[in-house]
Amino acid sequence: MALALAPAANSMSPNFDLHEESVIIGGRAASVRWRRSQRARRVALKIDPQGGEIVITLPPRGSRRAGLALLRGYEDWVAAKLAALPAPMRLADGEMIPVCGTPRTIIHDPVMRGGTVIAASIIRVTGQKEFLARRVRDALREFAHERFSQRAHETAAKIGVRPRRVRVKDTTSRWGSCAPDGTLMFSWRLIMAPDFVQDYVIAHEVAHLRYLNHGSAFWDLTNRLTPYRAAATSWLSTHGPGLLRIS
Repeated sequence: MALALAPAANSMSPNFDLHEESVIIGGRAASVRWRRSQRARRVALKIDPQGGEIVITLPPRGSRRAGLALLRGYEDWVAAKLAALPAPMRLADGEMIPVCGTPRTIIHDPVMRGGTVIAASIIRVTGQKEFLARRVRDALREFAHERFSQRAHETAAKIGVRPRRVRVKDTTSRWGSCAPDGTLMFSWRLIMAPDFVQDYVIAHEVAHLRYLNHGSAFWDLTNRLTPYRAAATSWLSTHGPGLLRIS
């Protein structure tokens, strides 16, 4: 959710340095990341769940004063959102992370050959320890691409459509998307969610291959492709922010 406010005119020069800064919110220090957008018409703020930062977006002539006014006007809301963020989790030796909803322990095995192996209860990682996090991310992204691509094509075949291609990225605002050219995109972090959640997100995006909107026909088709809509959206609302905090 993002909050917006029309910018105050000529309140301060809009040419200030858009550096990251620290502010006190709810009695605690919090980071503010400033952005300027040529397309923005209002000052807006949101919480970046991945980095645990406050992001304030300014229009071309928006001022820092207007951004801070919006922040102070919603200070209680911002403080509550920051407090509700799960603790960050690192992809490190001995940490436990879910894959398809099943917890798996990361084990660094520098003498093993064969790269990163995702097994039933562990993720075994070879190589130097300083590259462990990257190796785990790469393995999960590869697994996600393979799994989501296969399931997207299988689901699409049920309604006589075909995705142009399937991509995985690291997004913070959506779990999946469908481009007008038929390209489907999924967050690689979705591979950590349970199977029924993946099923819903994939079905949702495949339905967009037929209806590039959220009208009643789209939702009827989505509900025909998956029975998990309500359960999956509830799960993502509760547990999705935790997946974004894993890095």
